[in-house]
Amino acid sequence: MLAPAGSGAAPASVQEAEAFLAEHPDIHFIDLLIADMNGIVRGKRIDRSALLKAYEKGIALPASIFALNIQGTTVEETGLGLEIGDADRICLPIPGTLNIEPWQKRPTGQLLMTMYELDRQTPFFADPRYVLQRVVERFTAMDLKVMAAFELEFYLIDQENITGRPQPPRSPMSGKRPNSVQVYSIDDLDEYAEFLEDVIEAAHEQGIPADAIVAESAPGQFEVNLHHVDDPVKACDFNVLLKRVIKNVAYDHEMDTTFMAKPYHDQAGNGMHVHISLVDAEGHNIFAAGADGQPGDMLRWAVGGLLECLPHYMAFLCPNVNSYRRFGAGFYVPCAPTWGIDNRTVAVRLPGGDPEQMRIEHRLAGADANPYLLMAALLSAMHHGIINRIEPPPMTEGNAYDQHEPTLPSNLRDALRELENSAVMKEYIGEDYLDVFGWCKESELDEFEKTISDLEYMWYLHTV
Repeated sequence: MLAPAGSGAAPASVQEAEAFLAEHPDIHFIDLLIADMNGIVRGKRIDRSALLKAYEKGIALPASIFALNIQGTTVEETGLGLEIGDADRICLPIPGTLNIEPWQKRPTGQLLMTMYELDRQTPFFADPRYVLQRVVERFTAMDLKVMAAFELEFYLIDQENITGRPQPPRSPMSGKRPNSVQVYSIDDLDEYAEFLEDVIEAAHEQGIPADAIVAESAPGQFEVNLHHVDDPVKACDFNVLLKRVIKNVAYDHEMDTTFMAKPYHDQAGNGMHVHISLVDAEGHNIFAAGADGQPGDMLRWAVGGLLECLPHYMAFLCPNVNSYRRFGAGFYVPCAPTWGIDNRTVAVRLPGGDPEQMRIEHRLAGADANPYLLMAALLSAMHHGIINRIEPPPMTEGNAYDQHEPTLPSNLRDALRELENSAVMKEYIGEDYLDVFGWCKESELDEFEKTISDLEYMWYLHTV
């Protein structure tokens, strides 16, 4: 099974499409997919007869696809909408991502795309995938390869909501709705066994390295672990495709899913942990611990950069208004730039175990983050830390929530201000892209703050 290509891949060959069509003569349609700024998959569905043309010439999509807010509306302040006549750019296939969609009743294929300028040679600056590629090139120049993997949390929810609010689905086995917290419960896995097995099988059919599912910290919440790969762009491709698998397999089981950061006020939110290590040209993990079991220079400097810059890139980890509702000591979401060995209360954890396998686990992002932008931010901060030899603060032992006051941005507006003023993020991510991102998120904030909530009516309508 071919796997999504990363930053150094050659252009997709038309022979790939010809082989796919020959192997799958029953497929009539192919979904051409591209992830927007919010990580939402958009694109076109084409007839099989148009696939070869898509490989040879690409497909046209408006540049404004990367200027959409969470509501799918073009944010004109970005300059990517009417100002340029809502003009098209060219989207080309990503090699190795042509595959089947196993959940479809009518045989259908899918293909990931990435956007270029009309010359078909220059990547489009506002494509988050390209934003990440540019950061990865800095490690390539150091003869280092980035190993990366995601852990992705989600809730199963009922297709019928109560007054617009989600609720857990009825168990296919017992017919009951889960209402208790049983972390790592095998019984909970049994209750939804067919759905979970279908997720793993569909992922494997698409070459997605999903290798474990665990019951998480709330009723109907699960976590899927992706095995590490040696290209962070590829790891993000897998992340995008896995979310699509989970959503569509759930539909087949008459359930729904949400990756919303905080769907229930009294339950844990959905997080997205990122595991990263660096490998040299000889294949050695440069983050491996020393003889004393302690982190070496390169790992310390990478952590130092991550923690020093954490407030600056918070908006990429938590990009939505709802994202900040996850935070709180009782829900294992760090609120300060902390680190430690095998400590799940800190922002940057170094998992215990084999010293040769030591790596960084970044534990702060929500499942609502765009994986490409999340990864780009983390790698930017790590590179900054390494080249400037930034030493981290002392490691935290024990409960970090008891020892450190919350100092990170606690809302989207503050996080956007930090991002806007960050010299490091401007250098690595690029001012042009930061402007697009900022305008889109500001538009969402403005709309949110103008909306009068039900709670406001309850409190104020007849009392003031």
